[in-house]
Amino acid sequence: MLGRTAQNLFWLSRYVERAENMARLLEVGYRMSLTSRREGGVSEHLISMMQAAEVDEEFGKKDRVADVDTVAHFMMFDRDNPSSVYNCLGFARSNARSVRTAITTDMWEAINSAWLEFSQIKPRDVRGAKLLGLLEWVKDIGHQFRGALLGTILRDDGFAFLQAGNFIERADNTARILDMKYYVLLPRAKMVGGDLDIQQWTLILRAASAHRSYRHVYHDRYKATNIADFLILRPEMPRSLIFCARYLEDNVATLSKLYGQEQPCNQAASQLRAMVENTNMEAIFAFGLHEFLTEFMARADHVSNSLSESYNFY
Repeated sequence: MLGRTAQNLFWLSRYVERAENMARLLEVGYRMSLTSRREGGVSEHLISMMQAAEVDEEFGKKDRVADVDTVAHFMMFDRDNPSSVYNCLGFARSNARSVRTAITTDMWEAINSAWLEFSQIKPRDVRGAKLLGLLEWVKDIGHQFRGALLGTILRDDGFAFLQAGNFIERADNTARILDMKYYVLLPRAKMVGGDLDIQQWTLILRAASAHRSYRHVYHDRYKATNIADFLILRPEMPRSLIFCARYLEDNVATLSKLYGQEQPCNQAASQLRAMVENTNMEAIFAFGLHEFLTEFMARADHVSNSLSESYNFY
């Protein structure tokens, strides 16, 4: 497979996942802002969300107030924000069009129809409860695309590149959602363990589509260590860091088998998996949750760069 084709498939999958992930982060920021509106903490929570998404600097380039409507527009529709849902869906469609013959009709129709429909939405019409409805729809786009991918495409090198992109992006987002909790609580350590703290952790679980499955495992015990354990070290949780790292390593290994040669990205993927497999929550909290997540995201980015170099993305 040509390096350009591999690159397009890899980033097609990443951008679809990223659009969904931006919707998940915005939902957390929005709902957290509602829990503290009486305390005047709306801006604080929304800024924390943008910090976790690493788009706060772009937001700050213009003289804007971090209220719900302004931040929602920035995260969803702003063309100057490279990670806005508008841009992610547009980039995904552009990559899909470049490899139209390498993906199935169902995959193309899923992303093309989503882009066409989203591009017709008027931002001024998306406020309040309508925002939450749009966020759910964006998440559904990701589900539909992955359903088409898993149900229709051949299990060849193209599938491996698509899946590698998906799991790198998903792991990165789970880490960012957890790290957002760090940003929110950092200036308010005295609130840890209180009702608001538990409410925020519940929102974190909902953002990762993990609330119901978490309660199945831990029942109603909302504890920071349990929730972090569930989203980092639980191999049966499909958005946990260890689940994503294992599947990423598997798909990178598949590529080396198909092409008959191991590449530096194999070692990078194995090191990422080992980071979450050879630890426990006691060690993670002793090291620092924020520090652990920051290192994990840096290593995941290294896998992405190494994969690009190994298979001549250009």
